[in-house]
Amino acid sequence: MFARCSSSLARPSVQGFRRFQSTLVVAEHNNETLNPITANAVTAAKKLGGDVTVLVAGTKVGPVSEAAAKLDGVKKVLVAEGDAYKGLLAESLTPLVLATQEQFKFTHIVAGATAFGKAVLPRIAAKLDVSPVSDIIGVQSADTFVRTIYAGNAIQTVKSKDPVKVITVRGTNFEPTGAAGSAAAIEQAPAGDFASKTTEFISQELTKSDRPSLTAAKIIVSGGRGMKSGDNFKMLYDLADKWGAAVGASRAAVDAGYVPNDLQIGQTGKIVAPELYVAIGISGAIQHLAGMKDSKTIVAINKDPEAPIFQVADYGLVADLFKVVPEINEKC
Repeated sequence: MFARCSSSLARPSVQGFRRFQSTLVVAEHNNETLNPITANAVTAAKKLGGDVTVLVAGTKVGPVSEAAAKLDGVKKVLVAEGDAYKGLLAESLTPLVLATQEQFKFTHIVAGATAFGKAVLPRIAAKLDVSPVSDIIGVQSADTFVRTIYAGNAIQTVKSKDPVKVITVRGTNFEPTGAAGSAAAIEQAPAGDFASKTTEFISQELTKSDRPSLTAAKIIVSGGRGMKSGDNFKMLYDLADKWGAAVGASRAAVDAGYVPNDLQIGQTGKIVAPELYVAIGISGAIQHLAGMKDSKTIVAINKDPEAPIFQVADYGLVADLFKVVPEINEKC
């Protein structure tokens, strides 16, 4: 006859085996300044609990690593410098992140849900054999996250059981972390030959503008198919220059060739949340709304009173934009 043992020694406490939370934030930058999305990602990382480490990789990234070290909540900055990281190719960054993960055993790996983050983190997740959790808008706990689906028409709560959570963060839903009272420690990242054997960075051409970038602008003036031509966007450029605003566009305007695709806002473009968003000649397809409906104040100008954009607008004007916009320009 056997008796059931009730001693606590027979059943080790689960608490004793709980892994200490720690997060690696992969910094996005241009080798001169830290991209603002990194500060948003650090805010999300702090909500996960535990220590936050920022990985800065690139060429001559001294100023960037110092800026990362001053972010509130960051305990350590790991720096990897060399020609292998020229252009921040995902093919070179992935083995670096994996080597860093192998050494430090982070429970979470985080980056912004930008073109950079969407290129790097899925590769890392695949190599770690885990499921990435993309474009989160909220953190409920260390393993439970909130994200949008169906072009923002539904909210999904996801619980990840993977040992390492690989996450991209929608910056518009997390306030950027501020400056810390003292700078975090800066150390060298794991060394190795991480240069890609299959991909080489040649060059890049950056669009230069005196206007603020779409993701950082407090005011955005955006045009759609109703603008009818690229030449008519001059009205919006003039208005934006007077307001100190950025200029955006719907996918319909981009596909029609009115403006370059770096101005596209929407599900397949940039996600923005300015203080003021002025939608001119934009009907309001759900793909576009997914990229701008978190704006603090939305103003819509459209001659169609049934346009879906009016359903999310705080202020709507049913009128011919070719009469209204020049009038606004004259009075500004």
